[in-house]
Amino acid sequence: MSAIILASTSPYRKMLLERLGLEFEAMAPDCDEDALKGLVDDPLELAERLAAAKASSIAVAHPEAIVIGSDQVADHAGTILGKPGSSERACAQLGAMSGDSHRLITAMCIQHQGRSIAHTDITTLHMRQLSAAAIARYVAADQPLDCAGAYKLEQRGISLFDRIESNDHSAITGLPLIALCTTLRDLGVEIP
Repeated sequence: MSAIILASTSPYRKMLLERLGLEFEAMAPDCDEDALKGLVDDPLELAERLAAAKASSIAVAHPEAIVIGSDQVADHAGTILGKPGSSERACAQLGAMSGDSHRLITAMCIQHQGRSIAHTDITTLHMRQLSAAAIARYVAADQPLDCAGAYKLEQRGISLFDRIESNDHSAITGLPLIALCTTLRDLGVEIP
């Protein structure tokens, strides 16, 4: 069986892949994400290009491995919301989305022996109307500073929403496991 490499340092993606019970190695991708972000305005295209760039950066040195790259972009009315990095920016992002819907675009690219397989999952999230005080309490509790959209659904962030429309809830956390399992099986990987 080919080695499996996750082209990511994300603890969230690592935890998701660990759920499958497969042996894999996580490696930091060698791509300039900020340069790509400066070139692409379309949220869907950006997520897909970043996922492919991450996978390609590792696959070059490990062509026989199954390399998994993934990226996630939060899109609110055409505006790309990155990782806020500070409590103030997290509160501002959540305030802008309060009472509105947005998309969470999770792109995945798997590269193996010169072959590239792409999948994109789009989740629509409907945020309830939130007061500034509720937003501040949430940000203080979950500290979602490293999450696109400034929330962690796997923690208290679930309370921010009225409805979530998704084909694969694992994509919300950063790696669409349903599509990944299908692709891995197609590549001959036995998943317990």
